[in-house]
Amino acid sequence: MTIGIEGQRLYRNKKHGMDMVALELIKNLQKIDQENQYVIFVKTDEDNSCIPAAPNFKIVELPSKFGYPGWEQVALPRAAEKEGCDILHVTSNTGPLSSNVPLITTLHDIIYMESVSILKKDGTWYQKLGNMYRRYIVPSVIKKSKRVITVSEYEKKRIQDFFKLEENQLVAVYNGVGAHFKKITDTNKLQQIKQQYNLPDKFFFFLGNTDPKKNTKGVLKAFADFNKIYPTQYKIVMLDYDEAVLSKLLQEINASEIRNLIHLTGYVQNTDLPAIISQAKGFLYPSLRESFGIPILEGMACGVPVITSNTASMPEVAGDTGAALIVNPFNSQEITKAMQQIVEDTALVKILSEKGIERAKDFSWKNMAEKVLTIYKEVYQEIQ
Repeated sequence: MTIGIEGQRLYRNKKHGMDMVALELIKNLQKIDQENQYVIFVKTDEDNSCIPAAPNFKIVELPSKFGYPGWEQVALPRAAEKEGCDILHVTSNTGPLSSNVPLITTLHDIIYMESVSILKKDGTWYQKLGNMYRRYIVPSVIKKSKRVITVSEYEKKRIQDFFKLEENQLVAVYNGVGAHFKKITDTNKLQQIKQQYNLPDKFFFFLGNTDPKKNTKGVLKAFADFNKIYPTQYKIVMLDYDEAVLSKLLQEINASEIRNLIHLTGYVQNTDLPAIISQAKGFLYPSLRESFGIPILEGMACGVPVITSNTASMPEVAGDTGAALIVNPFNSQEITKAMQQIVEDTALVKILSEKGIERAKDFSWKNMAEKVLTIYKEVYQEIQ
């Protein structure tokens, strides 16, 4: 069997959630499957060594003459057919409308299909255009797909309710957490990362961005209130966030006074994240809507208390064993209270750390890859 995998963005330097999932899938398939042939389709970019070499894996770089739509709708299906692929797995929430190669589609979420007021007003124009494109493309792609893979039981139900798929057409396969996410105790490594990113001594870590679902506004409002209780004692560390957008957001919530307590690191390599997280007082992930929420597991694996939401898939990922503090993300006061608990209750912190580490062990990329490989084999048998 020859399996094509779409990995358009894998060669870009600044990889994000869906990119990392596709990359982990490929790396783990290389470990568990030496029998089938794989063709990975990528767009030419700078990080062309991120996919390890393997005898049964071929990398095909496709140019992007007409942007994202041209690459996906024209170049990808043509290349998959030319390479003799028996199936084509598109990994990033969308795919080609016309493909002579049978499709398997990963739908991480269908937020872009939902008319949810909290997600309509905010966001960048790039995000809005991307959502418009998906709203047009995805319904047809899903109908043509032999299997639709999603990442949680929560999202599976959302997709089923929306698209009314056949029972065996939709399957949930959990994401994993990278093996390098663990509690870092090497003082030299911790100090090196602290200096490299100029980290403050005492901070909460927030993995947010400009996407409205990340609840950046709610988190910063909660932190502003927290700062009134513990004035200037803690900072909040954020990654690659635009200064102008941040300034505007702080004005909207009347909290410009906390700007000097917000530390922006710029883009951080995924391999550096564990050493940053391990130095945090707590990990803030009270998102409004997630199909899975890998960062919840990353924080847990590093032994840091995690604050996450009681909405969408997040309780499913966090589990019901008390491995995280669960809050209503629409209520910033609950986020503030959870931050207080982490600062004031050392016994609770110890429990969260221990249970979090154990919970993260339930998820691995190897398990994910094994389940996806089973899906490949099932589809291949059906089309023979």
